Amino acid sequence: MPVPAIMPVRLPESSPPQRPIGLLAGSGRFPVAFARAARRAGLPVYCVGVLGLVSEELAELCDGFATAPLARFGKAIKLFKRAGVSQIVMAGKIEKTVLVHPFLFWRLLPDWRTMYMWLRHAARDKRDDTLLLMVIQEFERDQLTFGSALDYCPELLVKHGFLTRRKPTPAQWQDIFLGWQMAKEMGRLDIGQSVMVKDAAVLAVEAIEGTDNCIRRAGELCRRGGFTVVKVAKPQQDMRFDVPTIGMASIDTMHQSGARVLAIESDKTIVLDQDEVVKLADQLGIAIVALSAQEMQLRLSA
Repeated sequence: MPVPAIMPVRLPESSPPQRPIGLLAGSGRFPVAFARAARRAGLPVYCVGVLGLVSEELAELCDGFATAPLARFGKAIKLFKRAGVSQIVMAGKIEKTVLVHPFLFWRLLPDWRTMYMWLRHAARDKRDDTLLLMVIQEFERDQLTFGSALDYCPELLVKHGFLTRRKPTPAQWQDIFLGWQMAKEMGRLDIGQSVMVKDAAVLAVEAIEGTDNCIRRAGELCRRGGFTVVKVAKPQQDMRFDVPTIGMASIDTMHQSGARVLAIESDKTIVLDQDEVVKLADQLGIAIVALSAQEMQLRLSA
């Protein structure tokens, strides 16, 4: 009786290891939220955090973690390349006020690559988009390209509608309309994203100090409180960086300063820990509403 031929078993080809996504991380909760979303999706992440700003929590959430000083982009590029990274996302805040500190050079001690980048691009223009695009272009010289962190965690973008039980009054709606127009214009000029309004008077416009400090300044100017905070995306918003973001600290700052309404742009604003943010706002009697640019254009042109 013939012995049946034994067919060779084909083992499944092992897929090549996936390249890690690079995370260039500043301060705040956004880098942590991104790392958690990447972990849920099974995506490896290699993080380079800005020394003195980045959350230590990222060391446990990422597959690789290192730090580099703010003005050492040459070091950050080397770290990413050594880790096999080709695609990077940017998340977290960098306090721009460092640029106006005395003895800036000695505080930052930039490496040669950062100095070259600074002298070539930023000597005469230090607006947000200029600086961040400058960083992206420098990394691209080493074939390191930037994408949007929100491609991996789009659920962080707020949806259209009322988030809280409390809604703006008719007078506060008028302040929202005015603040929206002003904030969009400030964004077009790449000055800031937020405007504080009370009774059709602009109290404060965000610039280099950031949103929270702008809210505090509005509170100092409007002692009776009740003002409205409007925060929007720039008309030319690049979703790879500087996306409008609010979180628990924003609501706490509003409460301490006397703000009662927060109007933000839907599908263009990150709300971190949204359930907790809404719960706190409801407890404090703060109204939060997310509006679309198309809706506001129709209302303002009516």
